[in-house]
Parts: sequence; C-alpha cells; structure tokens
Amino acid sequence: MNPRALRRPAVAAAVVLPLSTALALTTVVASADAAAPTRHRPDTARVVSTATLPDLPLGKFSNRLLPGTVKDDRGVDLGGIGSDLYPAERRGEYWTVTDRGPNGQIEIGKEKRRTFPVPGFNPAIVKIRAVGGRIEVLRAIPLTTSNGSPVTGLPNQQGRDEAPYNFDASKPLTYNPNGLDTEGLVRDRDGSFWLVDEYGPSLVHVSPRGRVLERHVPKGLKLRGAGYPVIESLPSVFLKRKLNRGFEGLALLPGGDLVLGLQSPLLNPGKEAGEESRATRLLRFSPRKGKVTAEYVYRFDPVGVVEPGQKKTSELKLSALVALGGDRLLVQERTDKSARLHEVRLRPGNDILGTRWESAAKPSVEELPDPAAAGVPVLSKRLVIDLNTVKGVPGKIEGVALEGSKTLVLLNDNDFGMTDGPAAFDAKGRLVDSNIETTLVRVRLPHSVR
Repeated sequence: MNPRALRRPAVAAAVVLPLSTALALTTVVASADAAAPTRHRPDTARVVSTATLPDLPLGKFSNRLLPGTVKDDRGVDLGGIGSDLYPAERRGEYWTVTDRGPNGQIEIGKEKRRTFPVPGFNPAIVKIRAVGGRIEVLRAIPLTTSNGSPVTGLPNQQGRDEAPYNFDASKPLTYNPNGLDTEGLVRDRDGSFWLVDEYGPSLVHVSPRGRVLERHVPKGLKLRGAGYPVIESLPSVFLKRKLNRGFEGLALLPGGDLVLGLQSPLLNPGKEAGEESRATRLLRFSPRKGKVTAEYVYRFDPVGVVEPGQKKTSELKLSALVALGGDRLLVQERTDKSARLHEVRLRPGNDILGTRWESAAKPSVEELPDPAAAGVPVLSKRLVIDLNTVKGVPGKIEGVALEGSKTLVLLNDNDFGMTDGPAAFDAKGRLVDSNIETTLVRVRLPHSVR
C-alpha cells in the first residue's frame, strides 16, 4: 500500500468526537496556574506556565468513542496521554497519544505478571490545549482496524510479549495481534498520523479518522491475524528489542522522512549486553519509498549524569525526538525522575545501515564499552538543557514539542494514576490513585534552538 494514498474518501469508520460534553460529565476543580518567578536570570531556563488534566472517568471517555468497549474502568481516569506531544494547526493546541492503557506489574511467587485492569481500553489520539491552569480535551480519535474494530492495547504474541493478566493478576487475558502500545506521534501534511509502537517494535500509519493503514515491523516478526496490513520492512535486528522498550520517539523531518527512536539498547546479542549498554539506535524511514533509508547509533550519557545518584544503566531511556530543521534533532534521554535534551545532526557518515555494525559485528555495538573508540560512527551530541535544573518540571516527561524558537512544551506520562503491586487497587477492585496528574508545562529557554 502506498503510505501517501489518502486522496480517496475514507470509508465510514470509528467515531471522532469533540469532548466538550465529556468534560461536562464530571465536576472538576482546575489546578491553579503555577506562578512564574517574577525575577529570574536571563541566562537560565524557567517554567512560564503549568496546566493539569481534570479528572475524566476512563469508561465515559472510551465508550463515547467506541461504545461498549469498557465495562468497568475500576475508578481509573483518563491519563497516559503524555506518551508524545506534537503541535497542532493552531498555536497552543497539541496532538497527543495514549499508550496501551492502564497497566502494572504484580509479583506472584517468583513471576512478575503484567496486569491490564481495563482490558477494553483502546489507544487514542487526543487533541488538547491549555487554558489557564487546565488542560482541555478538544477531540479524540480512537485507533481501529481496517473494518473499524478497536485495536486494543493488549500484547500481540505469546512467547514474545509479556502475558496479559487481569487487574489482580489472578486470570490470564487473551493476546491480540491488533494490539498497539503506542508512543511517539507526528501528523503528516495530508492529515494522516504516524505513530511508533513498543510491541513490534513498529511504525504505524493511521488515517485522519484513526484507521490503521499499515504497520511496519522488523523482518521475521511473523505477526499473523492482524486486522490491517502488516509489512516486514524494518531491520531484523530490532527483533531483539527489550520488553516494554521498543520504539518510543518519533520525528517528522522537513523533507518528509521520519526518524524513529528506540527507547533502550537492543538485547544484542543477549540480555546482559543490552542491560549494561548505553548505545541505542535511531532509524530513518522514507514514507515515499516505504522503507528504512538510514540507521544511527545514539549513546546515552552515564546514568549518574542523567540522574545523580542513580547507578542502574538499564534505567536510561530515550523518550522523545523533535525535528529542529534540516538534519537536526532534539533527543530526550531520561530516567523516570530526570531528563536532559541534546541536539544531534543526522550526517551521512554516521549511517550504519547495511554495514557490519548493524547486526553482524562481533562484539556487537551494544557489547562495546565505548563504541566510538571501536570505530562505530556514533552520533555527536550537544547538551541543550538539563531539565533537572528547572524548577516546576514534573517527572517522567515523554512528550516534548518546540513552540517558536525557544519555548519547550513538556507533557508527562502519569501512567493513568497507577502504581505497581497489589496495593494499586483496594479490596473492592477500585484504583488507589497515585495522585500524579497529567501536567503540561511551558519552559522558556535562554537561547534559541532553531
């Protein structure tokens, strides 16, 4: 299928709803706008506005988009929309995307089980704007298969993905080859969306009304039974992605190419190498050609630099990419508590696609303690901002956008207010909320970045 072939009218599909009525369903108290400092140094970054998402029951939100999909939301509110952030047509409005929905882990004996307390939840693209101290939901588009059925957020393949369980990990759930753990998002010039997913990991092309047009996965994945076209067009080495650490960042370059960011180093050749590595990868994909055209190695800073005091290298993650113009990108590297943004340039000399460094080298890129010293053309980077130094920035930032030339817009992933462990729900099976809010902040930088 030609990824640009969107000129024909779309067949009637999933509902696309303005949510002003949904907002009226709950009584909310808007968070007070965080007061910006009245005195500040001109050479430092500062938060200039803060807004939070009011409580919207997840069942009401989901069932207005796809009726009957959520039978019991267990007291969970809409959240998780901070998986990415992309500027919409009007200034101050943004496209966001949920991930696979509320999920957690419960240890049963020596086994950690992945729980899905609202298994009927369906990932959605959500358009928002900040007004005063509140985030308003303007529109929501559910992701659906070719025939308009929900894709769900459930894992795809037994033996490759984590087994899904119910809210207290007592009963197994069914795998779903349509399921998507959506993360990065951009909107193309024709109104369609591109998303990245952690399960495949994959690149997903979605119509303006939310129908999955095609899903690009690594060669050899052999995903069967999906209700949309699945194309094995990505390098097979990406089959070695770590669980829950597939593609996380996505950027749309000025010329139309996409850049996909892998959240964590590949388990290449195995788990030990991947857990200790600081080398993750970016892919450049041409929608016009329908294929990957370049691959790059990006190296994280030491984990103690990203989060002072942290010692586990495996806590490092890439969560956002922002196109700055030309071949320049902002790359966010983070832990759950800290984040830093670097600038890189995607130079032809850094491309490892088709070279021994892509998959055949022994030791692998991920095994090398210093890939650049071993001759790997690692991307050079320049620190733009350490968000740890900016008062008022929440934790677990996953959505990053640039407004103008020197204002960052940041959105956190609040994990739907869930925590891990059996205490996430009370004796009646209702959520014990973490009280972490979905929060959008605007940060004024001291210098322009584009």
